[in-house]
Amino acid sequence: MAKLIPSRFLRGAIDGLPFHLVLVPFGAIFGVIATEAGLNLVQVMGFTVLVIAGAAQLTAMQLMIDNAPTLVVIVTALAVNLRMAMYSASLVPHLGASPFWMRALAAYFLFDQPYALSVISYEKEPNRSAVEKVSYFLGVGIPLAISWYVATLAGALLGEQIPADMGVDFAVPLTFIAVVAPMLRTVAHVATAVTSVVLVLVLSFMPYGSGLLVAALIALFVGAQVELWAEKRKARM
Repeated sequence: MAKLIPSRFLRGAIDGLPFHLVLVPFGAIFGVIATEAGLNLVQVMGFTVLVIAGAAQLTAMQLMIDNAPTLVVIVTALAVNLRMAMYSASLVPHLGASPFWMRALAAYFLFDQPYALSVISYEKEPNRSAVEKVSYFLGVGIPLAISWYVATLAGALLGEQIPADMGVDFAVPLTFIAVVAPMLRTVAHVATAVTSVVLVLVLSFMPYGSGLLVAALIALFVGAQVELWAEKRKARM
């Protein structure tokens, strides 16, 4: 039975250390908000452990607080996490040959930071085996997930003792910029990112954050069209 490579796992854990500085206050704030919204401790932790996606959790929670229809809550949360499907597809060439149990773990711990750091690592060291690559991925993801669980639990238990202005409003966007920026390597990537940012701002008036859904769909379409245009242009040259 294949085992994780300790050295690669440790390397991933070390590379992921800076992101704990953001996940801890982010998780604590979610714990506070969820508790104040009326969720009990089991519900808060179930939300965190099962969803394990901060942006989707906060988006869904805000819609629940606003008494949005259940369907809107579910669809919006899924739309926020739609990028995970693309992450998964891009990781298949790297992790696809690893044992099923490793791939199952990687699927659960698939969120922005492990994906971004792993993709960068795989490009630098393309000859690593699938087991080495998944070991690195889990080395990033597992410690960060544990920090997320603990921070959420602390926020839920401590409640109002957690200060409301922990810098999350600044830190979270900064984290996403740090994650996304290295991936903007083609015109299609840039077109998708710019389109999504502009449309989210323009459509901010739409109820229950539904403008996010529209922006995401249009941005994906624009990115796909730009990619097709770029391929056709290469073929003509």
